[in-house]
Amino acid sequence: MRSASISKGVATPMLTALILGACFALVPPVFAEDTSTGAPPKLLLQIPDDAPGERCARIEPSPSPMPQTVLLQRTFQDDFDEHPLRSGRWVPHYAGPVVMPESFYAGGDGSELRRKTRYNGEQQIYVDPGYEGRGTVPLGLDPFKVERGVLSIMARRTPPELKEVLFNSEYVSGLLTTQQSFSQKHGYFEIRAKVPVGVGVWPAFWLLANNGGWPPEIDVIEGRGQQPGDVVMTTQWRNPSTGLVERCGFDFSVANAWEDFHDYGVLWERDRLVYFIDRKPVSEIKAPGSFEDPMYMIVNLAMGSKVFGGVGFVDAQSPPEVEFQIDRISAYQLESALPPAETATR
Repeated sequence: MRSASISKGVATPMLTALILGACFALVPPVFAEDTSTGAPPKLLLQIPDDAPGERCARIEPSPSPMPQTVLLQRTFQDDFDEHPLRSGRWVPHYAGPVVMPESFYAGGDGSELRRKTRYNGEQQIYVDPGYEGRGTVPLGLDPFKVERGVLSIMARRTPPELKEVLFNSEYVSGLLTTQQSFSQKHGYFEIRAKVPVGVGVWPAFWLLANNGGWPPEIDVIEGRGQQPGDVVMTTQWRNPSTGLVERCGFDFSVANAWEDFHDYGVLWERDRLVYFIDRKPVSEIKAPGSFEDPMYMIVNLAMGSKVFGGVGFVDAQSPPEVEFQIDRISAYQLESALPPAETATR
């Protein structure tokens, strides 16, 4: 099982750099050039103009605008006006380093490896209407709901009669990835969403290298279900001199994040990564040298974790149904990098 290469927020003894900042409340925005809630064709973001440090650091609120402006052009947009599996942008499972025929992912014992990440201790299985589980006929389970331009990824307790055919998973839920349709090197990646809460609830929007390897990994946002309003933004990479996996990131407290939509994004430049909440920079890190390949986007709602604090295993207190609401997902390319962004889009 290639568990590490499709894991999210994996905790492992191999990690040699772990810097998780204490939670702090976000102040009113002052840094962003564009304060709209939409995804315009062009976007201006302001970031520090000094050289990034070796370690990640919080960007403290300041009354003065930051001097460096980054101009971006939109390369990907989904407003979720239709079911996500109709657009051709998304597939509802991991593909892995080698893309197999779709029948491989549709059912059978081998399909479980691309429908959950056991290494993390996840207790859900990712389904779609055509998924067969261990059986030979589609089960008709649809974890995706679209209403008024909002996508909801729904996690529900597995019906008892389907437990065995669904590998005894406690929940059925959904995952979407652009690995087979869109990837990009450098640029800005953003989700506008509400972050659900509850025991065992683990929503995320993240990026992986399109070559199927792990790391690198960019966790744009992960929610700690047992800590309402606590969101985590993390960078993971492999140290070339030691071969060890390292990670660095921070927790942020976002008021009413489970009730209100907020924008969560990351700007990936040649020399740094900058994380944003509502298009205001909140942390940064020098870009690791291993960040060389285009990356694709993943959005999912996991249930249960043995490695990610503040999530825990599902139990009797876990909600019978969880809804991860997503208003849109967008990607932008650095204006100076165009037209190469077009070649990064498959």
